[in-house]
Amino acid sequence: MLSRHFLRSKVLQELYACQIEKKTPADALHDFDYHVGRLNELGIVQVALMVRMLEVGEKVIEEGKKKFRPSEAEKHPNRKFVNNEFLRRLADNYELKKYSENWGAMWDTYEDLVREAFIDFRKQDIYCRYLSHDDSDYAQDHEFAVNMFRYLMNREALVAVVAQRSLLWEDDFEQIAQYNFMMLKTLTEGHFDEATPWPLMYDVRNEKDQTDMDFAHRLLQQSLADREETDEMIKARLQGWEFERVALMDILLINMAVAELTSCSTIPEKVTVDEYIELSKEFSAERSRLFINGILDRLLLELRSKGRINKTGRGLLTEIDVKGE
Repeated sequence: MLSRHFLRSKVLQELYACQIEKKTPADALHDFDYHVGRLNELGIVQVALMVRMLEVGEKVIEEGKKKFRPSEAEKHPNRKFVNNEFLRRLADNYELKKYSENWGAMWDTYEDLVREAFIDFRKQDIYCRYLSHDDSDYAQDHEFAVNMFRYLMNREALVAVVAQRSLLWEDDFEQIAQYNFMMLKTLTEGHFDEATPWPLMYDVRNEKDQTDMDFAHRLLQQSLADREETDEMIKARLQGWEFERVALMDILLINMAVAELTSCSTIPEKVTVDEYIELSKEFSAERSRLFINGILDRLLLELRSKGRINKTGRGLLTEIDVKGE
């Protein structure tokens, strides 16, 4: 499920960690796999919160009925939320329950926060409109639940306790929430029940996920192996600028781009160049994209002349295209 753009960002973070911690290539690969694997945990933690909201909703309803002087609404509560068919299917899904036993159990510690979220959610227009309709079907329940997920992922108190579990999760939270949001929308009535395999962020059962992970491994290993050589190539093309003054993130991005250009034969040059320009916007300074684009422009000519770029397939970047970027 993870995009190659996101995996490139994870490789960049690992290369940065290698620079700071002086890791061996084997350690870097191990740590990369560990951090990507933990994204599965983050994904489950986010979705498990929906099931926890369902459980807390039932508790709140039962507590209202047991009050010494319950109101009429508390005596005869509207159970549409707790009977939501999509949320019920989430709660009953075999694989989600299995993963949640370990990864989603953190919400047991923060039930007060979940309760606060539920009580506040009941005041939201989306909740009030949903309960105002007596009739209900899966499509309506599904849409409501997906929108509840969006609400939860924007609740700062809940995000904060999740971010505490990993140094990288604060940075990854929004991206994984977006993946989950899109995934939840695909769980339509005829394609989701208790036996449906749960879609993980990175699933070894998925051929595409495996292919993308192989790409990330190759990119990380090649970037580390070619680092010194690529650094020398960069130094030779700096005009009026000392290598030591170049931002480390820019150097790492150029190293990754060169590694991808020379080791990934099926990825067009233009795709690679564009990807690292985009990554520079996310991880480096505002003007870095101009610097990186200029250096890659020069390096591409050299790499081609040495026969180090051998692409297969369509969509290759010509020399004119490179100069026009």
